[in-house]
Amino acid sequence: MIQKIKPFLWFDKEAEDAAKFYCSIFKNSKMLDVQRYPEGSPAPAGSVMIASFELEGIQFVGLNAGPTFKFTEAISFAVTTENQEETDYLWNKLTADGGKESDCGWLKDKFGLSWQITPRQLIELLSSPDKQKAARVMASMMTMKKINIAELERAAQQ
Repeated sequence: MIQKIKPFLWFDKEAEDAAKFYCSIFKNSKMLDVQRYPEGSPAPAGSVMIASFELEGIQFVGLNAGPTFKFTEAISFAVTTENQEETDYLWNKLTADGGKESDCGWLKDKFGLSWQITPRQLIELLSSPDKQKAARVMASMMTMKKINIAELERAAQQ
């Protein structure tokens, strides 16, 4: 089945490296295809034009099209994690080799792509019908870079 909507990521010349990097991090992932520029195109013949890959059932397309456009925080990929171990794993892998931590579970990977690593527990605690509890959890989260589930749960219990 063809995925009707696919995230399409513009890279300078790192599409294949990025695809391999992301596939090395997410367990349910695979490279799908690599297409190369033909003779007479705007890039050197034989260089990677498109790298297609799949992460957790979502197909992505990476295009090498030069330095004209860069990623911004206006677009990010949110990943829901099941526990602190998975949160730590993804956080550490995505910030490795030049990635940068940001606030409230956001980070940029070494290619400049923004991610939100969000434990399921954070979503549940913020959705509490107890508005004071949810507010305490929000205040705790606002002090964090990587989300710490135990700290959120402590805030919820206060």
